[in-house]
Amino acid sequence: MAEDVESRVAAERRRRFSDALVRTVARLPVKVRTKLLVAFVGTAMLLVAVGLLGQLVLGQSNDRVASVRPLQERAVEYSRLQAAAGHLNALLGSNRGPDLDVVWPDLAPPARRGAFSLTVDLFAIDAAEGVAALTAPDQLGFSPPPADLEVLRNIEDTARRLSTKIEEELIPLYESATVSIDDQDLIDEMLPLRRDAELLASDLHTDAARLANRTRDEIDDLIARNASSFASSRALFIGVSAGTLVLALTLGFVLSWSLIGPIQRIDDSLEAIASGDFSGRVEVENRDELGALSANVNRMNGELRRLYTELEEASQHKSDFLASMSHELRTPLNAIIGFSQVLREEMVGSVNEKQSEYLDDIISSGNHLLSLINDVLDLSKIEAGQVELQVHPFSLREALERGVVMVRERATEGGVRVAFAADPEVDVVDGDERRIKQVIFNLLSNAVKFTPTGGEVDVTATRVNGEVRVSVADTGPGIAPEDRDRIFEEFQQSDTGLEQREGTGLGLALSKRFVELHGGRIWLESEVGRGSSFTFALPARSGGS
Repeated sequence: MAEDVESRVAAERRRRFSDALVRTVARLPVKVRTKLLVAFVGTAMLLVAVGLLGQLVLGQSNDRVASVRPLQERAVEYSRLQAAAGHLNALLGSNRGPDLDVVWPDLAPPARRGAFSLTVDLFAIDAAEGVAALTAPDQLGFSPPPADLEVLRNIEDTARRLSTKIEEELIPLYESATVSIDDQDLIDEMLPLRRDAELLASDLHTDAARLANRTRDEIDDLIARNASSFASSRALFIGVSAGTLVLALTLGFVLSWSLIGPIQRIDDSLEAIASGDFSGRVEVENRDELGALSANVNRMNGELRRLYTELEEASQHKSDFLASMSHELRTPLNAIIGFSQVLREEMVGSVNEKQSEYLDDIISSGNHLLSLINDVLDLSKIEAGQVELQVHPFSLREALERGVVMVRERATEGGVRVAFAADPEVDVVDGDERRIKQVIFNLLSNAVKFTPTGGEVDVTATRVNGEVRVSVADTGPGIAPEDRDRIFEEFQQSDTGLEQREGTGLGLALSKRFVELHGGRIWLESEVGRGSSFTFALPARSGGS
């Protein structure tokens, strides 16, 4: 439990630290492009620094490897010198040599022993000369250090002395005496000289071995120091690389969040504004383009809030005016229509044919004007949110049949055939019957109105995926693609509708609003020259039709 609390506290501290860094970068009074340029240049410099450090580490490693090579070459030469000195030492101290029965087969055994000693000494002279020659710089192939040079000179001097001692002191004894195993005087005279030669050879071997061993020790020590230095350089390189990576990530994180955070807040504010919420403000601490953008968004938000308030007030005034005007106009208009019908029916006296024609025009125009006033009143109520649907179950099939009956007379006069077909499961739906009938009549009347003589209007009702769909298809001129969305707006008509000079462009707008108030949708499918099909869908009753 305590560990969880500590981890949460540490996480909170890291978050506060990162937020402080982000705020600090955001408040810098420089442009966004300058910040990005600094970030890119800083990251590039860090990468260059890591590259230079890596090159330095590799160069040092190569230098260390190169420093081992001369020591190895020196060790090889000193090992050769040690081997030659060891051979000389072994040669003088041994009692065996080549097979004398082959070399001097005619010598008697006593003489063979003397000859053996003479042969060894002759070999020793050559070996000593070889050791002395190996100490020469041209034979070594390198310039020995001062400490080694002193030892080499001592080895060369000792080898020369040994060679001189054997050649000038031992060899003459063989030549001046009779070689015999019983010649005790010769043996007594040779023993001290041989001991001195063996001591000199031992000194040679010791000095050569010291050179070789010391060089090998230097190589081992240098390899160990190189390994330690390489490990340190590698740890330094890894540490600097990790630090560079952390710095680059931190720089990228701080800079990105100093830009992303304000952008997200501005985006949230714009989304709220788009949804109609003008109450919020964008709080951005940046002193760059994003700060200026947030200030402009706040100013735009305030201006839109003011304009939206004024528009709401104007819309309310318009709705109130339309409602009042519609009410005031309908009263005298109903009187005009009513009195015209009284005169047309000759209830107060006879009228001639011309007067009857004028009365028909008055009644037709009055009804059209009354329909327009009712549509405007309905639209204003919808915009003001004052329409309350009277939802109850009703038979959609009967509503469709009545709509077809209402337009059939006009269709027959225009030579248009109207057909109706509904699936058996389509019957009762929940909705405002009067509004749905208004939608049906608007679609049917438009279809009959724009279908030429000899054309057809087909009305179908189906149930699909939990909703009831009603389609009114005609064989009229069709609607151009650029007009298919516009005709559902208020006071908008297609080019064909404008040519016929009929209607006000409110029927489809009201139909769309009424369908959407019921939670449904309406759409159009049309092909120019081949007709149109208007379809609206309503939620079906749960539990069946």
